[in-house]
Amino acid sequence: MTAAEPLSPSALIDQVTACIDVAEFHQKRVLIIVPDSTRTAPMDILFPVLRRLIVPVAASVDVLVALGTHPPMAEASLRRMLGIAPDDPCDDVELHNHAWNQPDALTTIGTLSEAETRELSEGHLAMEVPVEINRRVLDCDIVLVVGPVFPHEVVGFSGGNKYFFPGISGPRLLNFFHWLGALITSVDIIGIADTPVRRVVDRAAQLIPCTRRCLAFVVSENASACAVFYGTPEDAWKQACPVSAETHIRFVDRPFHQVLSCAPQMYDELWVAGKCMYKLEPVVADGGELIIYAPHMKEISVTHGEKILEIGYHVRDYFTRQWDRFRHCPWGILAHSSHVRGAGTFEHGVEKPRIQVTLASQIPESVCRQVCLGYRDPDSIDVESFAGREEEGVLLVRRAGEHLYRLRTSS
Repeated sequence: MTAAEPLSPSALIDQVTACIDVAEFHQKRVLIIVPDSTRTAPMDILFPVLRRLIVPVAASVDVLVALGTHPPMAEASLRRMLGIAPDDPCDDVELHNHAWNQPDALTTIGTLSEAETRELSEGHLAMEVPVEINRRVLDCDIVLVVGPVFPHEVVGFSGGNKYFFPGISGPRLLNFFHWLGALITSVDIIGIADTPVRRVVDRAAQLIPCTRRCLAFVVSENASACAVFYGTPEDAWKQACPVSAETHIRFVDRPFHQVLSCAPQMYDELWVAGKCMYKLEPVVADGGELIIYAPHMKEISVTHGEKILEIGYHVRDYFTRQWDRFRHCPWGILAHSSHVRGAGTFEHGVEKPRIQVTLASQIPESVCRQVCLGYRDPDSIDVESFAGREEEGVLLVRRAGEHLYRLRTSS
């Protein structure tokens, strides 16, 4: 398979119009789940066509932003992302942010048993986990996921049922499977379709008490959609994964001792800019350095920053070898910490990360040192001086976070 060519806006509209079964939405209460602004997606094209197709036939249409634990979107930003004009009253659709940490916004739809989690996780974790989700799924007949598919550090490939978990889920299942992904490690999961974490997510989604549909798509280098798939979340996602692999995975012949990984503006905190590490860790040489260059970034995490400042960034075994000390910390935060720090060892009280991770952002040097990351003044970095030096072992990635880099020998 070769990477698909970008679709023009008119071609994208035609494909969506052709694949959506409008009759299925007739007189139904519809909940459309969309990504937030940290994902590259032509939602300003997709949402207007869905609105035109579905609103006239549906009993009601609500839109819910799959924030996971990200900060809520301001209404003006959300409307702009969805292609809703400033003078459009938008009184035919209700817009909502997910609230992962508000118990009254959630409902429990079932439980994954200890036996199930042991089987699904291939023995990495075994415990009973309640499945909490935004309670708006109880007030709809059909829920329609609309979102892109990329290689992903926790589930292998994003999209599909991931828009339920963690997109609109509560904290307990979210923490469970993020830590499961950390135990397996990002390098062993990212860019692989069939993973234990994906099996957990798909099993939990089967408990959702309404019809599930998905418009999954893959975006090209210029952020245009290049392929669109419609069906159940499982089927649409499964069709999108190989296209994403061809589009978003790049192979190199040898590792690099220094990588400048430039974060796009949409990554405004390290919680999401960590993707600049995840996607490039496989091609950094042992003892090498990965610099997350984000001169616009001021925060580690709006939501979780205080806890991250407390525990810092560490390799996985730093936590597992001191589990009694860390087991009561939210596991999703532990997972983020170990993903950003990358592979390494912790033996006899000594932590040895495989590579150095350095921040070049507005986060002060003192904070970087506090959380066990390196620091570079972003003003001291000449981005162009990193260009064209692959033969020297230096790699510049101008827009990092969505393309996965792998060594060709590990393909």
